[in-house]
Amino acid sequence: MTGHATVAVTLFAIAMLATIAIGVLSARGRTRTMSEWSITERGLGTLFVLVLMAGESYTSFSFLGAAGWSYRYGIPIFYLIAYLSTGLAVAYFVAPLLWTYCARHHLVSIADIAEHRFRSRPLGIAVAVICTIFLVPYVQLQIQGMGVVVNAMSYRAINLKTAAVISFVVAETFILTSGLRGSAWVSVLKDTLAVLSIAILAIYIPWHYFDGPSELLDRLVAEKPQWLTFPGAGGGTFGASWFISTIILNAITICVFPTTVSGYLSAKSPNALRRNSILLPWYQVLLLIPIMIGAAALFVTPALKNPDLALFTLVTDSLPSPLVALIGTAGALSAIVPMSVFLVAIGTLCGRTILGGGLRGGGASDSRQRRGSQLIGLLVGAIALGGAVAFPKVLVNLSVLSYEGIAQLVPAVLLGLYWRRLTTLGVSAGLFTGGAVVLLLHATGHDPLLGINGGLFALAANLAVATAISAVGRHRYQLQGSTPTGPTNLSSR
Repeated sequence: MTGHATVAVTLFAIAMLATIAIGVLSARGRTRTMSEWSITERGLGTLFVLVLMAGESYTSFSFLGAAGWSYRYGIPIFYLIAYLSTGLAVAYFVAPLLWTYCARHHLVSIADIAEHRFRSRPLGIAVAVICTIFLVPYVQLQIQGMGVVVNAMSYRAINLKTAAVISFVVAETFILTSGLRGSAWVSVLKDTLAVLSIAILAIYIPWHYFDGPSELLDRLVAEKPQWLTFPGAGGGTFGASWFISTIILNAITICVFPTTVSGYLSAKSPNALRRNSILLPWYQVLLLIPIMIGAAALFVTPALKNPDLALFTLVTDSLPSPLVALIGTAGALSAIVPMSVFLVAIGTLCGRTILGGGLRGGGASDSRQRRGSQLIGLLVGAIALGGAVAFPKVLVNLSVLSYEGIAQLVPAVLLGLYWRRLTTLGVSAGLFTGGAVVLLLHATGHDPLLGINGGLFALAANLAVATAISAVGRHRYQLQGSTPTGPTNLSSR
């Protein structure tokens, strides 16, 4: 191990020990209930909600994928900033509704919302299963992302598999003890290091390789104009229609994403969520820096084989080892924090809704549901770790469909709270239809379809079927002089 690697690895090890300590100690003095483990008993203020939600949006993809997409495709990567910011505008109205509904009825997940709203445990189980299927690949992605970050940061001294094991051990240690509260506390450390890292990169990289950002932008305009207009350098896949449709789909979907909803439900009040929606879009501006670094790498390392290494190639080439360790630790924590939130969400969905009897409990006590959820979090983390080590591409391929698949839950989780005439049969049929369209388009290679994100077509089909069947069902019940089971007005919810 070289001198640079020794410094970087030592500082990284200290940071990981500090992460475990912060996560574990956050549980001191807290009750050991299902609500505390899964959503902090709705006890987080504006600051903690802010850093927790920021931790979910600023993942290892921000350090690897944002720069990598910028290097490979150019302008299409701005969809990331656009949908995260637009989604927060939607969340300003949606998040308080979800919080109020769940607080009133003591719900802790989107599966609980579907089960309670439609009084259907099978629907709640279906929502939990779908979420689990599409979230597990995200856990593996974060493990693999941390592997890439740590391998690059340590000057190849720590291999990918060892880094994957480290991420698993660190995340599992504090979530088994502290749950979502541990993730929130670790997010404070992670966001502090991330902001500091971004500031260093923004100042140092453009002036080290160029005469400042202006020269970099001038060279982009003169030498790489295709990177600055749609569809970018991707060969036509990511055109303007794809860009707009993806923003629309993702901005809606992120509001019902299981981990996002967990963040909503952890807040003390709806007002904390409204303030979060106002403040957090400014945080997304930081993503411009990795995007700029990816563009800079076009000129510094034009023949880079793995575009995802664009940022860390420049970091390890130009910065001293202590700063490399700082940026690498920020990147590693940007994988660990969202991974821990994913595992808590999956544990809650499976341990409570599928195995714990759901809202009625099925004879399972609160402590039994919590222990079951913790065990599921551990098992799923182990599965994702095994996939990252042995089959790195199997589950990751499924992650391509994650947003499109979870988008099909919008009627069951969100629309039903606004439209009381939506029926269980309609939602179930729409969910099946939307899921089938997503799989069909992907299997036949027609996503995007006509340049538009295929998930939007699937959601449109979902909504059409759900609306039509609900309308027919209501009409039939009215003719029979009765009404379908379900809440009849907003006050009953």
